[in-house]
Amino acid sequence: MATSLPARDGASPGPAAPAARRAAPVPLSGAKLIVGTIALSLATFMNVLDSSIANVSIPAISGDLGVAPNQGTWVITSFAVANAISVPLTGWMTTRFGAVRLFVTSILLFVISSWLCGVAPNLEVLLAARVLQGAVAGPMIPLSQSLLLSSYPPQKSTMALALWGMTTLVAPIMGPLLGGWISDNMTWPWIFYINIPVGLGAAYATWAIYRDRETPIKILPIDRIGLALLVIWVGSMQLMLDKGKELDWFHSTSIVVLTVVAIVGFLFFLIWESYEKHPIVDITLFKGRNFSAGVVAISVAYGLFFGNLVILPLWLQTIVGYTATDAGIVMAPVGIFAILLSPLIGKNLPKMDARWVATLAFVTFGVVSLMRSGFTLQVDTRTLMIPTLIQGAAMAMFFIPLTSIILSGQPPERIPSASGVSNFVRITFGAIGASISTTIWENRTALHHAQLVEQVNPYNPTYIDQLNHLMQLGMSQAQANGQIERNISQQAAMLGANDIFWISGVLFFVLIVFVWLTKPKKGGDLDASAAGAH
Repeated sequence: MATSLPARDGASPGPAAPAARRAAPVPLSGAKLIVGTIALSLATFMNVLDSSIANVSIPAISGDLGVAPNQGTWVITSFAVANAISVPLTGWMTTRFGAVRLFVTSILLFVISSWLCGVAPNLEVLLAARVLQGAVAGPMIPLSQSLLLSSYPPQKSTMALALWGMTTLVAPIMGPLLGGWISDNMTWPWIFYINIPVGLGAAYATWAIYRDRETPIKILPIDRIGLALLVIWVGSMQLMLDKGKELDWFHSTSIVVLTVVAIVGFLFFLIWESYEKHPIVDITLFKGRNFSAGVVAISVAYGLFFGNLVILPLWLQTIVGYTATDAGIVMAPVGIFAILLSPLIGKNLPKMDARWVATLAFVTFGVVSLMRSGFTLQVDTRTLMIPTLIQGAAMAMFFIPLTSIILSGQPPERIPSASGVSNFVRITFGAIGASISTTIWENRTALHHAQLVEQVNPYNPTYIDQLNHLMQLGMSQAQANGQIERNISQQAAMLGANDIFWISGVLFFVLIVFVWLTKPKKGGDLDASAAGAH
Protein backbone atom coordinates (compact mmCIF):
# COMPACT_ATOMS: atom_id res chain seq x y z
CA MET A 1 0.00 0.00 0.00
CA ALA A 2 0.97 3.50 -0.22
CA THR A 3 4.08 4.27 1.73
CA SER A 4 6.49 7.10 2.35
CA LEU A 5 7.94 6.13 -1.03
CA PRO A 6 5.00 6.79 -3.38
CA ALA A 7 7.03 5.59 -6.35
CA ARG A 8 6.55 2.05 -5.10
CA ASP A 9 2.80 2.16 -4.52
CA GLY A 10 1.96 0.08 -7.54
CA ALA A 11 3.66 -3.00 -6.19
CA SER A 12 2.09 -2.98 -2.79
CA PRO A 13 -0.46 -5.61 -1.77
CA GLY A 14 -2.51 -3.81 0.78
CA PRO A 15 -3.55 -0.47 2.21
CA ALA A 16 -0.77 0.07 4.71
CA ALA A 17 0.15 3.57 3.65
CA PRO A 18 -3.19 5.31 3.96
CA ALA A 19 -3.32 4.10 7.53
CA ALA A 20 0.13 5.53 8.10
CA ARG A 21 -0.92 9.01 6.95
CA ARG A 22 -3.83 9.34 9.34
CA ALA A 23 -4.74 8.44 12.88
CA ALA A 24 -5.30 4.75 13.36
CA PRO A 25 -9.02 3.86 13.27
CA VAL A 26 -10.67 3.10 16.58
CA PRO A 27 -10.80 -0.70 17.14
CA LEU A 28 -14.19 -2.33 16.89
CA SER A 29 -15.87 -4.03 19.82
CA GLY A 30 -18.84 -6.20 20.66
CA ALA A 31 -21.13 -7.45 17.91
CA LYS A 32 -19.48 -5.27 15.26
CA LEU A 33 -16.10 -6.88 15.90
CA ILE A 34 -17.55 -10.39 15.76
CA VAL A 35 -19.60 -9.80 12.61
CA GLY A 36 -16.77 -7.87 10.94
CA THR A 37 -14.28 -10.66 11.64
CA ILE A 38 -16.68 -13.28 10.28
CA ALA A 39 -17.45 -11.25 7.15
CA LEU A 40 -13.78 -10.63 6.33
CA SER A 41 -12.91 -14.25 7.05
CA LEU A 42 -15.73 -15.53 4.84
CA ALA A 43 -14.49 -13.42 1.93
CA THR A 44 -10.96 -14.78 2.39
CA PHE A 45 -12.28 -18.31 2.78
CA MET A 46 -14.29 -18.00 -0.44
CA ASN A 47 -11.25 -16.73 -2.34
CA VAL A 48 -8.80 -19.36 -1.12
CA LEU A 49 -11.42 -22.11 -1.45
CA ASP A 50 -11.91 -21.27 -5.11
CA SER A 51 -8.24 -21.79 -5.87
CA SER A 52 -8.42 -25.41 -4.64
CA ILE A 53 -12.03 -26.52 -5.00
CA ALA A 54 -11.69 -27.08 -8.76
CA ASN A 55 -8.69 -29.42 -8.44
CA VAL A 56 -10.72 -32.57 -7.76
CA SER A 57 -13.49 -31.47 -10.14
CA ILE A 58 -11.30 -31.27 -13.26
CA PRO A 59 -12.32 -34.73 -14.60
CA ALA A 60 -16.02 -33.83 -14.18
CA ILE A 61 -15.58 -30.41 -15.80
CA SER A 62 -13.48 -31.69 -18.71
CA GLY A 63 -15.84 -34.62 -19.30
CA ASP A 64 -18.94 -32.43 -19.29
CA LEU A 65 -17.39 -29.86 -21.64
CA GLY A 66 -15.93 -32.51 -23.92
CA VAL A 67 -12.23 -31.68 -23.47
CA ALA A 68 -9.21 -33.64 -22.28
CA PRO A 69 -8.29 -33.56 -18.56
CA ASN A 70 -5.05 -31.69 -19.34
CA GLN A 71 -7.15 -28.95 -20.99
CA GLY A 72 -9.37 -28.95 -17.93
CA THR A 73 -6.38 -27.90 -15.81
CA TRP A 74 -6.51 -24.54 -17.61
CA VAL A 75 -9.44 -23.81 -15.30
CA ILE A 76 -6.87 -23.75 -12.47
CA THR A 77 -3.99 -22.00 -14.23
CA SER A 78 -6.14 -19.25 -15.79
CA PHE A 79 -7.39 -18.22 -12.33
CA ALA A 80 -3.86 -18.28 -10.88
CA VAL A 81 -2.29 -16.20 -13.66
CA ALA A 82 -5.00 -13.52 -13.59
CA ASN A 83 -4.76 -13.42 -9.80
CA ALA A 84 -0.98 -13.03 -9.92
CA ILE A 85 -1.19 -10.13 -12.38
CA SER A 86 -3.79 -8.26 -10.31
CA VAL A 87 -1.95 -8.53 -6.98
CA PRO A 88 0.65 -5.82 -7.79
CA LEU A 89 -2.19 -3.44 -8.68
CA THR A 90 -3.76 -3.64 -5.23
CA GLY A 91 -1.74 -0.80 -3.73
CA TRP A 92 -2.56 1.65 -6.51
CA MET A 93 -6.25 0.69 -6.55
CA THR A 94 -6.50 1.00 -2.76
CA THR A 95 -5.06 4.50 -2.85
CA ARG A 96 -7.27 5.43 -5.79
CA PHE A 97 -10.63 4.03 -4.60
CA GLY A 98 -10.29 3.35 -0.87
CA ALA A 99 -9.77 0.03 0.90
CA VAL A 100 -13.40 -0.62 1.92
CA ARG A 101 -14.92 0.37 -1.43
CA LEU A 102 -12.35 -1.70 -3.34
CA PHE A 103 -12.82 -4.72 -1.07
CA VAL A 104 -16.61 -4.75 -1.35
CA THR A 105 -16.45 -4.18 -5.11
CA SER A 106 -14.00 -7.06 -5.47
CA ILE A 107 -16.37 -9.37 -3.58
CA LEU A 108 -19.36 -8.39 -5.75
CA LEU A 109 -17.36 -8.83 -8.97
CA PHE A 110 -16.15 -12.18 -7.64
CA VAL A 111 -19.79 -13.23 -7.14
CA ILE A 112 -20.71 -12.18 -10.68
CA SER A 113 -17.72 -13.99 -12.19
CA SER A 114 -18.56 -17.10 -10.14
CA TRP A 115 -22.06 -17.09 -11.64
CA LEU A 116 -20.54 -16.72 -15.12
CA CYS A 117 -18.30 -19.72 -14.42
CA GLY A 118 -21.31 -21.81 -13.45
CA VAL A 119 -23.36 -20.98 -16.56
CA ALA A 120 -20.42 -21.33 -18.98
CA PRO A 121 -21.56 -23.49 -21.95
CA ASN A 122 -18.05 -24.37 -23.11
CA LEU A 123 -14.41 -24.29 -22.05
CA GLU A 124 -13.67 -20.96 -23.73
CA VAL A 125 -16.37 -19.11 -21.80
CA LEU A 126 -15.41 -20.86 -18.57
CA LEU A 127 -11.76 -19.82 -18.97
CA ALA A 128 -12.78 -16.21 -19.67
CA ALA A 129 -14.91 -16.20 -16.52
CA ARG A 130 -12.07 -17.74 -14.50
CA VAL A 131 -9.68 -15.05 -15.74
CA LEU A 132 -12.14 -12.39 -14.59
CA GLN A 133 -12.61 -14.21 -11.29
CA GLY A 134 -8.85 -14.39 -10.67
CA ALA A 135 -8.34 -10.75 -11.62
CA VAL A 136 -11.00 -9.36 -9.27
CA ALA A 137 -9.84 -11.70 -6.47
CA GLY A 138 -6.38 -10.11 -6.33
CA PRO A 139 -7.16 -7.33 -3.81
CA MET A 140 -9.39 -9.44 -1.56
CA ILE A 141 -6.83 -11.29 0.56
CA PRO A 142 -4.46 -8.38 1.37
CA LEU A 143 -7.37 -6.01 2.01
CA SER A 144 -9.22 -8.46 4.26
CA GLN A 145 -6.04 -8.79 6.30
CA SER A 146 -5.55 -5.03 6.54
CA LEU A 147 -9.18 -4.33 7.51
CA LEU A 148 -9.06 -7.09 10.11
CA LEU A 149 -5.91 -5.64 11.68
CA SER A 150 -7.57 -2.22 11.88
CA SER A 151 -10.51 -3.80 13.75
CA TYR A 152 -8.40 -4.96 16.71
CA PRO A 153 -6.26 -3.02 19.17
CA PRO A 154 -2.50 -3.25 18.46
CA GLN A 155 -1.87 -5.56 21.42
CA LYS A 156 -4.30 -8.08 19.90
CA SER A 157 -2.95 -7.92 16.34
CA THR A 158 -1.35 -11.34 16.75
CA MET A 159 -4.73 -12.86 17.58
CA ALA A 160 -6.28 -11.11 14.57
CA LEU A 161 -3.61 -12.54 12.28
CA ALA A 162 -4.09 -15.98 13.82
CA LEU A 163 -7.82 -15.84 13.04
CA TRP A 164 -7.03 -14.68 9.51
CA GLY A 165 -4.41 -17.38 9.05
CA MET A 166 -6.76 -20.14 10.20
CA THR A 167 -9.14 -19.17 7.40
CA THR A 168 -6.46 -19.54 4.74
CA LEU A 169 -5.51 -22.97 6.12
CA VAL A 170 -9.02 -24.38 6.59
CA ALA A 171 -9.98 -23.56 2.98
CA PRO A 172 -7.47 -26.00 1.42
CA ILE A 173 -9.01 -28.76 3.57
CA MET A 174 -12.57 -27.89 2.65
CA GLY A 175 -11.82 -27.24 -1.04
CA PRO A 176 -11.10 -30.82 -2.15
CA LEU A 177 -13.78 -32.26 0.15
CA LEU A 178 -16.48 -29.84 -0.95
CA GLY A 179 -15.46 -29.94 -4.60
CA GLY A 180 -15.45 -33.74 -4.60
CA TRP A 181 -18.83 -34.03 -2.88
CA ILE A 182 -20.43 -31.49 -5.22
CA SER A 183 -18.99 -33.20 -8.32
CA ASP A 184 -20.30 -36.60 -7.21
CA ASN A 185 -23.69 -35.59 -5.83
CA MET A 186 -24.65 -32.45 -7.78
CA THR A 187 -23.13 -30.88 -10.89
CA TRP A 188 -19.78 -29.11 -11.18
CA PRO A 189 -21.27 -25.57 -11.70
CA TRP A 190 -22.27 -25.63 -8.03
CA ILE A 191 -18.61 -25.37 -7.00
CA PHE A 192 -18.95 -21.81 -8.29
CA TYR A 193 -22.60 -21.13 -7.39
CA ILE A 194 -21.88 -21.61 -3.68
CA ASN A 195 -19.85 -18.39 -3.80
CA ILE A 196 -22.96 -16.34 -4.53
CA PRO A 197 -24.74 -16.41 -1.11
CA VAL A 198 -21.42 -16.35 0.77
CA GLY A 199 -20.13 -13.41 -1.24
CA LEU A 200 -23.33 -11.38 -1.01
CA GLY A 201 -23.51 -11.90 2.75
CA ALA A 202 -19.85 -10.95 3.25
CA ALA A 203 -20.17 -7.85 1.04
CA TYR A 204 -23.29 -6.62 2.85
CA ALA A 205 -21.83 -7.13 6.34
CA THR A 206 -18.50 -5.56 5.40
CA TRP A 207 -20.12 -2.47 3.90
CA ALA A 208 -22.47 -2.07 6.86
CA ILE A 209 -19.63 -2.16 9.39
CA TYR A 210 -16.64 -0.64 7.58
CA ARG A 211 -18.11 2.01 5.25
CA ASP A 212 -17.42 4.72 7.84
CA ARG A 213 -13.81 3.53 8.17
CA GLU A 214 -12.78 4.19 4.55
CA THR A 215 -9.12 4.92 3.91
CA PRO A 216 -8.05 8.24 2.34
CA ILE A 217 -8.19 8.46 -1.44
CA LYS A 218 -5.36 9.90 -3.47
CA ILE A 219 -4.91 9.92 -7.24
CA LEU A 220 -1.49 8.58 -8.16
CA PRO A 221 -0.08 7.75 -11.61
CA ILE A 222 -0.18 4.14 -12.73
CA ASP A 223 2.51 2.44 -14.78
CA ARG A 224 0.33 1.63 -17.79
CA ILE A 225 3.19 0.46 -20.00
CA GLY A 226 4.58 -1.74 -17.23
CA LEU A 227 1.13 -3.24 -16.65
CA ALA A 228 0.66 -3.91 -20.38
CA LEU A 229 4.08 -5.58 -20.61
CA LEU A 230 3.28 -7.65 -17.50
CA VAL A 231 0.03 -8.92 -19.01
CA ILE A 232 1.72 -9.64 -22.34
CA TRP A 233 4.67 -11.68 -21.09
CA VAL A 234 2.85 -13.55 -18.33
CA GLY A 235 -0.14 -14.28 -20.57
CA SER A 236 2.03 -15.41 -23.48
CA MET A 237 4.13 -17.64 -21.24
CA GLN A 238 1.08 -19.32 -19.72
CA LEU A 239 -0.57 -19.85 -23.11
CA MET A 240 2.64 -21.37 -24.39
CA LEU A 241 2.81 -23.76 -21.42
CA ASP A 242 -0.88 -24.69 -21.60
CA LYS A 243 -1.06 -25.19 -25.38
CA GLY A 244 2.42 -26.62 -25.92
CA LYS A 245 1.50 -30.29 -25.58
CA GLU A 246 -1.62 -29.95 -27.72
CA LEU A 247 0.28 -28.17 -30.54
CA ASP A 248 3.42 -30.34 -30.38
CA TRP A 249 5.54 -27.62 -28.79
CA PHE A 250 8.13 -25.94 -30.96
CA HIS A 251 6.99 -27.74 -34.10
CA SER A 252 4.09 -25.27 -33.95
CA THR A 253 4.48 -21.71 -35.23
CA SER A 254 2.01 -20.51 -32.60
CA ILE A 255 4.14 -21.87 -29.76
CA VAL A 256 7.30 -20.34 -31.23
CA VAL A 257 5.58 -16.95 -31.55
CA LEU A 258 4.21 -17.12 -27.99
CA THR A 259 7.66 -18.04 -26.65
CA VAL A 260 9.33 -15.14 -28.47
CA VAL A 261 6.64 -12.71 -27.28
CA ALA A 262 7.02 -13.96 -23.68
CA ILE A 263 10.83 -13.61 -23.69
CA VAL A 264 10.93 -10.24 -25.44
CA GLY A 265 8.06 -8.94 -23.32
CA PHE A 266 9.81 -10.05 -20.14
CA LEU A 267 13.09 -8.36 -21.14
CA PHE A 268 11.33 -5.12 -22.03
CA PHE A 269 9.38 -5.36 -18.76
CA LEU A 270 12.62 -5.64 -16.75
CA ILE A 271 14.18 -2.69 -18.55
CA TRP A 272 11.08 -0.51 -18.26
CA GLU A 273 10.49 -1.26 -14.58
CA SER A 274 14.14 -0.50 -13.78
CA TYR A 275 13.73 3.13 -14.89
CA GLU A 276 10.02 3.83 -14.30
CA LYS A 277 9.36 6.27 -11.44
CA HIS A 278 6.13 4.51 -10.42
CA PRO A 279 6.82 0.83 -11.29
CA ILE A 280 4.07 -1.75 -11.17
CA VAL A 281 6.69 -4.18 -9.79
CA ASP A 282 9.68 -2.91 -7.81
CA ILE A 283 12.55 -4.72 -9.57
CA THR A 284 15.17 -3.13 -7.29
CA LEU A 285 14.05 -5.41 -4.45
CA PHE A 286 15.90 -8.27 -6.12
CA LYS A 287 19.22 -6.53 -5.41
CA GLY A 288 18.87 -7.76 -1.84
CA ARG A 289 20.22 -11.27 -1.25
CA ASN A 290 17.62 -12.20 1.35
CA PHE A 291 14.81 -11.12 -0.94
CA SER A 292 16.06 -12.68 -4.18
CA ALA A 293 17.18 -16.03 -2.71
CA GLY A 294 14.07 -16.23 -0.52
CA VAL A 295 11.74 -15.51 -3.43
CA VAL A 296 13.43 -18.18 -5.56
CA ALA A 297 13.07 -20.72 -2.76
CA ILE A 298 9.42 -20.00 -1.92
CA SER A 299 8.31 -19.60 -5.55
CA VAL A 300 9.92 -22.71 -7.03
CA ALA A 301 8.83 -24.77 -4.01
CA TYR A 302 5.27 -23.47 -4.33
CA GLY A 303 5.31 -24.34 -8.03
CA LEU A 304 6.36 -27.91 -7.18
CA PHE A 305 3.78 -28.13 -4.40
CA PHE A 306 0.95 -26.76 -6.55
CA GLY A 307 1.90 -28.98 -9.49
CA ASN A 308 1.69 -32.07 -7.29
CA LEU A 309 -1.59 -30.79 -5.87
CA VAL A 310 -3.03 -30.83 -9.40
CA ILE A 311 -1.50 -34.16 -10.50
CA LEU A 312 -2.47 -36.26 -7.47
CA PRO A 313 -6.31 -35.94 -7.65
CA LEU A 314 -6.18 -36.23 -11.45
CA TRP A 315 -4.22 -39.48 -11.17
CA LEU A 316 -6.50 -40.83 -8.45
CA GLN A 317 -9.65 -40.24 -10.51
CA THR A 318 -8.53 -40.96 -14.06
CA ILE A 319 -6.19 -43.89 -13.40
CA VAL A 320 -6.85 -45.46 -9.99
CA GLY A 321 -10.64 -45.10 -10.21
CA TYR A 322 -11.35 -42.92 -7.16
CA THR A 323 -14.48 -40.81 -7.08
CA ALA A 324 -14.08 -37.04 -6.70
CA THR A 325 -15.25 -37.33 -3.08
CA ASP A 326 -12.70 -40.03 -2.27
CA ALA A 327 -9.96 -38.00 -3.95
CA GLY A 328 -11.00 -35.01 -1.81
CA ILE A 329 -10.78 -37.12 1.34
CA VAL A 330 -7.24 -38.17 0.41
CA MET A 331 -6.23 -34.52 -0.18
CA ALA A 332 -7.97 -33.05 2.89
CA PRO A 333 -5.48 -34.02 5.67
CA VAL A 334 -2.91 -31.59 4.26
CA GLY A 335 -4.38 -28.83 6.43
CA ILE A 336 -4.57 -30.63 9.78
CA PHE A 337 -0.95 -30.22 10.93
CA ALA A 338 -0.79 -26.85 9.15
CA ILE A 339 -3.56 -25.52 11.40
CA LEU A 340 -2.14 -27.07 14.57
CA LEU A 341 1.49 -26.03 14.04
CA SER A 342 1.20 -22.60 12.41
CA PRO A 343 0.40 -20.73 15.67
CA LEU A 344 3.35 -22.45 17.39
CA ILE A 345 5.71 -21.58 14.53
CA GLY A 346 4.51 -17.97 14.47
CA LYS A 347 4.91 -17.60 18.24
CA ASN A 348 8.38 -19.14 18.49
CA LEU A 349 9.94 -18.00 15.20
CA PRO A 350 11.50 -14.83 16.71
CA LYS A 351 13.52 -17.12 19.02
CA MET A 352 14.82 -19.30 16.17
CA ASP A 353 16.85 -19.06 12.98
CA ALA A 354 14.20 -19.03 10.25
CA ARG A 355 16.60 -20.84 7.89
CA TRP A 356 16.55 -23.99 10.03
CA VAL A 357 12.75 -23.99 10.12
CA ALA A 358 12.55 -23.52 6.34
CA THR A 359 15.15 -26.24 5.83
CA LEU A 360 13.06 -28.67 7.86
CA ALA A 361 10.06 -27.75 5.68
CA PHE A 362 11.97 -28.52 2.48
CA VAL A 363 13.28 -31.79 3.89
CA THR A 364 9.72 -32.78 4.82
CA PHE A 365 8.40 -31.80 1.39
CA GLY A 366 11.19 -33.80 -0.21
CA VAL A 367 10.51 -36.90 1.89
CA VAL A 368 6.77 -36.68 1.14
CA SER A 369 7.44 -36.48 -2.60
CA LEU A 370 9.81 -39.44 -2.49
CA MET A 371 7.20 -41.43 -0.54
CA ARG A 372 4.69 -40.74 -3.31
CA SER A 373 7.19 -41.76 -5.98
CA GLY A 374 6.81 -45.32 -4.71
CA PHE A 375 3.04 -45.52 -5.18
CA THR A 376 1.59 -48.38 -7.22
CA LEU A 377 -1.82 -49.00 -8.77
CA GLN A 378 -2.68 -51.13 -5.74
CA VAL A 379 -1.96 -48.35 -3.24
CA ASP A 380 -4.51 -48.18 -0.40
CA THR A 381 -6.16 -45.05 0.99
CA ARG A 382 -4.16 -45.14 4.25
CA THR A 383 -0.87 -45.17 2.33
CA LEU A 384 -2.10 -42.26 0.21
CA MET A 385 -3.13 -40.16 3.21
CA ILE A 386 0.03 -40.54 5.32
CA PRO A 387 2.25 -38.34 3.04
CA THR A 388 -0.60 -35.82 2.70
CA LEU A 389 -0.92 -35.59 6.49
CA ILE A 390 2.86 -35.12 6.91
CA GLN A 391 2.85 -32.47 4.18
CA GLY A 392 0.67 -30.27 6.38
CA ALA A 393 3.53 -29.98 8.87
CA ALA A 394 5.80 -28.83 6.05
CA MET A 395 3.28 -26.14 5.08
CA ALA A 396 3.33 -24.74 8.62
CA MET A 397 7.13 -24.48 8.49
CA PHE A 398 7.18 -23.16 4.93
CA PHE A 399 5.21 -19.94 4.47
CA ILE A 400 5.90 -18.08 7.73
CA PRO A 401 9.71 -18.62 7.96
CA LEU A 402 10.32 -17.94 4.27
CA THR A 403 8.16 -14.81 4.40
CA SER A 404 10.21 -13.61 7.36
CA ILE A 405 13.43 -14.30 5.44
CA ILE A 406 12.17 -12.43 2.36
CA LEU A 407 11.18 -9.39 4.44
CA SER A 408 14.24 -9.53 6.70
CA GLY A 409 16.24 -6.31 6.55
CA GLN A 410 13.62 -4.41 4.54
CA PRO A 411 12.85 -0.92 5.83
CA PRO A 412 9.22 -0.60 7.04
CA GLU A 413 8.19 1.53 4.07
CA ARG A 414 9.25 -1.20 1.61
CA ILE A 415 7.68 -4.19 3.38
CA PRO A 416 4.29 -3.87 1.61
CA SER A 417 6.03 -3.65 -1.75
CA ALA A 418 8.29 -6.61 -0.97
CA SER A 419 5.32 -8.68 0.15
CA GLY A 420 3.38 -7.82 -2.99
CA VAL A 421 6.23 -8.66 -5.39
CA SER A 422 7.04 -11.94 -3.64
CA ASN A 423 3.37 -12.97 -3.75
CA PHE A 424 3.18 -12.09 -7.45
CA VAL A 425 6.20 -14.28 -8.27
CA ARG A 426 4.97 -17.12 -6.04
CA ILE A 427 1.46 -17.22 -7.53
CA THR A 428 2.90 -17.06 -11.06
CA PHE A 429 5.15 -20.03 -10.31
CA GLY A 430 2.14 -21.90 -8.98
CA ALA A 431 0.44 -21.60 -12.38
CA ILE A 432 3.68 -22.52 -14.15
CA GLY A 433 4.09 -25.56 -11.89
CA ALA A 434 0.58 -26.82 -12.71
CA SER A 435 1.16 -26.50 -16.46
CA ILE A 436 4.62 -28.04 -16.47
CA SER A 437 3.58 -30.93 -14.21
CA THR A 438 0.68 -31.97 -16.46
CA THR A 439 2.92 -31.70 -19.54
CA ILE A 440 5.72 -33.78 -18.01
CA TRP A 441 3.18 -36.32 -16.80
CA GLU A 442 1.87 -36.80 -20.33
CA ASN A 443 5.35 -37.00 -21.83
CA ARG A 444 6.65 -39.49 -19.27
CA THR A 445 3.45 -41.54 -19.56
CA ALA A 446 3.92 -41.77 -23.34
CA LEU A 447 7.57 -42.78 -22.88
CA HIS A 448 6.74 -45.50 -20.35
CA HIS A 449 3.87 -46.72 -22.53
CA ALA A 450 6.22 -47.12 -25.49
CA GLN A 451 8.75 -49.00 -23.35
CA LEU A 452 6.10 -51.33 -21.92
CA VAL A 453 4.53 -52.01 -25.32
CA GLU A 454 7.94 -53.21 -26.55
CA GLN A 455 7.53 -56.15 -24.19
CA VAL A 456 4.25 -57.20 -25.85
CA ASN A 457 5.57 -59.64 -28.44
CA PRO A 458 5.31 -63.39 -29.15
CA TYR A 459 8.81 -63.93 -27.76
CA ASN A 460 7.96 -62.67 -24.26
CA PRO A 461 6.77 -65.60 -22.10
CA THR A 462 5.16 -63.23 -19.57
CA TYR A 463 2.98 -61.71 -22.27
CA ILE A 464 2.05 -65.12 -23.66
CA ASP A 465 1.12 -66.39 -20.17
CA GLN A 466 -1.04 -63.33 -19.50
CA LEU A 467 -2.72 -63.63 -22.90
CA ASN A 468 -3.50 -67.30 -22.36
CA HIS A 469 -4.81 -66.61 -18.85
CA LEU A 470 -7.24 -63.97 -20.09
CA MET A 471 -8.41 -66.18 -22.96
CA GLN A 472 -9.03 -69.02 -20.48
CA LEU A 473 -11.33 -66.61 -18.62
CA GLY A 474 -13.50 -66.47 -21.74
CA MET A 475 -12.03 -63.50 -23.59
CA SER A 476 -11.27 -63.55 -27.29
CA GLN A 477 -7.69 -62.79 -28.31
CA ALA A 478 -8.72 -59.28 -29.33
CA GLN A 479 -10.42 -58.71 -25.97
CA ALA A 480 -7.43 -60.10 -24.10
CA ASN A 481 -5.04 -57.79 -25.98
CA GLY A 482 -7.39 -54.88 -25.27
CA GLN A 483 -7.27 -55.66 -21.55
CA ILE A 484 -3.48 -55.89 -21.64
CA GLU A 485 -3.35 -52.51 -23.41
CA ARG A 486 -5.55 -50.94 -20.70
CA ASN A 487 -3.27 -52.37 -18.01
CA ILE A 488 -0.22 -51.00 -19.81
CA SER A 489 -1.80 -47.53 -20.09
CA GLN A 490 -2.60 -47.49 -16.37
CA GLN A 491 0.88 -48.65 -15.43
CA ALA A 492 2.48 -46.07 -17.74
CA ALA A 493 0.44 -43.26 -16.15
CA MET A 494 1.45 -44.48 -12.70
CA LEU A 495 5.13 -44.54 -13.64
CA GLY A 496 4.79 -41.06 -15.18
CA ALA A 497 3.31 -39.71 -11.93
CA ASN A 498 6.08 -41.44 -9.96
CA ASP A 499 8.65 -39.61 -12.08
CA ILE A 500 7.08 -36.24 -11.26
CA PHE A 501 7.03 -37.00 -7.53
CA TRP A 502 10.66 -38.17 -7.62
CA ILE A 503 11.84 -35.09 -9.53
CA SER A 504 9.92 -32.86 -7.10
CA GLY A 505 11.54 -34.58 -4.12
CA VAL A 506 15.04 -34.02 -5.48
CA LEU A 507 14.32 -30.36 -6.30
CA PHE A 508 12.98 -29.70 -2.79
CA PHE A 509 16.34 -30.82 -1.39
CA VAL A 510 18.22 -28.67 -3.94
CA LEU A 511 16.22 -25.58 -2.91
CA ILE A 512 17.71 -25.80 0.60
CA VAL A 513 20.82 -24.21 -0.94
CA PHE A 514 18.88 -21.01 -1.65
CA VAL A 515 17.63 -20.87 1.93
CA TRP A 516 21.22 -20.80 3.19
CA LEU A 517 22.25 -18.11 0.73
CA THR A 518 20.26 -15.71 2.90
CA LYS A 519 21.44 -14.04 6.09
CA PRO A 520 18.34 -12.90 7.98
CA LYS A 521 18.42 -11.56 11.48
CA LYS A 522 17.31 -13.95 14.19
CA GLY A 523 13.66 -14.74 13.54
CA GLY A 524 13.65 -12.40 10.54
CA ASP A 525 12.05 -8.98 10.48
CA LEU A 526 8.53 -10.16 9.81
CA ASP A 527 6.19 -7.22 10.10
CA ALA A 528 2.77 -7.87 11.53
CA SER A 529 1.14 -6.41 8.48
CA ALA A 530 2.78 -9.00 6.29
CA ALA A 531 2.68 -12.01 8.54
CA GLY A 532 -0.28 -13.47 6.83
CA ALA A 533 0.88 -12.77 3.31
CA HIS A 534 0.62 -16.40 2.32
